[in-house]
Amino acid sequence: MDELKRCDWCGDDPLYVEYHDKEWGVPVFDEQTLFEFITLEGAQAGLSWITILRKRDGYRKAFLNYDINALAALTDSQLEAMRDDPSIVRNKLKIYSVRSNAQAVQRLNNRGISLKDYIWQFVDGKPIINHFNKLSESPATSEISDRMAKQLKKDGFKFMGSTICYAFMQAVGMVNDHLTHCPRHKEVIDLTRHLND
Repeated sequence: MDELKRCDWCGDDPLYVEYHDKEWGVPVFDEQTLFEFITLEGAQAGLSWITILRKRDGYRKAFLNYDINALAALTDSQLEAMRDDPSIVRNKLKIYSVRSNAQAVQRLNNRGISLKDYIWQFVDGKPIINHFNKLSESPATSEISDRMAKQLKKDGFKFMGSTICYAFMQAVGMVNDHLTHCPRHKEVIDLTRHLND
């Protein structure tokens, strides 16, 4: 891909570029992957996304490849031990939030609601396609992310404020915020056209 046309936020770091070119903005419906992004976006609060991407493998290992039931059952001592793990962000509240969020998902499941349906309800199951020409046009929050954050908090999720929710929506393709000059803008639209039919 022509790096001059790519969204400029990813710079030239190979890991960042690969994430931009292959994942960012592509709709995610797999429950474990959705939970992974809930975890990573929460961990990113106050940090750069590239920092989190570099720790992604560490997160998968530490958090049991995002097995919801196993995460929900983690003990305090297991979570405390993770605070010594340099492969993840060692913030106590962020670490403990993973268990809280897994338990929140379990409560949804117990009501017959899948994480996929719960998350995608906020955009009626279809990606929102934005047409931004420059990065400064892309918002940090939206009316939908405000509503989403409020509902997630009500349902017991931690570290999912409106800014984090909007970044999550971008990551999992609930919104297509690739800039219009970026080849991925059209590619993602083509990938998901059937979802908007």
